[in-house]
Amino acid sequence: MILPKIRDKRFITLRRGGTLTDEDHYLLAIWAAECAVHVLHLFEETRPDDDRPRRAIEATYAWVSDETKMMQARDAAGAAQDAAREVKGISEVARMAALSAGQAAVVAHVAAHELGAAAYAIRAIMESVPKSERETARQQECQWQQDRLPDKTRALVLDDQCLRNEICWFVFE
Repeated sequence: MILPKIRDKRFITLRRGGTLTDEDHYLLAIWAAECAVHVLHLFEETRPDDDRPRRAIEATYAWVSDETKMMQARDAAGAAQDAAREVKGISEVARMAALSAGQAAVVAHVAAHELGAAAYAIRAIMESVPKSERETARQQECQWQQDRLPDKTRALVLDDQCLRNEICWFVFE
């Protein structure tokens, strides 16, 4: 779990006493899904017949489009996490990619999981290259993710990365 011990009100929706608008919540979910999509192939190369991480990402987009309920997206996240557990010890790359997909889907439930999707995606990329290339791969993936941040949530996410970098394995710049 890479959530802070004390919840940041900026990631709690207005109706629950925080400051996050629904529109910004959706933007965070879309960005998290984009991070997960970027590394999904790393899971699918190991488990081409397992579509649970892909379905979790699809559930994220469906939740944003109001085509599915939060609980269904959360269930899809759980299925992606199960897929990750099943490849543990087989492929750390695939495991990280599946965890990224699961984190993206659970943003529907807790917006602060947006950073989990990004951090696991970075770890998947890092695990996919030789050790001597990992730092360059980390930097490139961070930049790729930052380039896709919506203007409206950019400052929030970048601040969140600074605040939670330590519990996210120091993957953010």
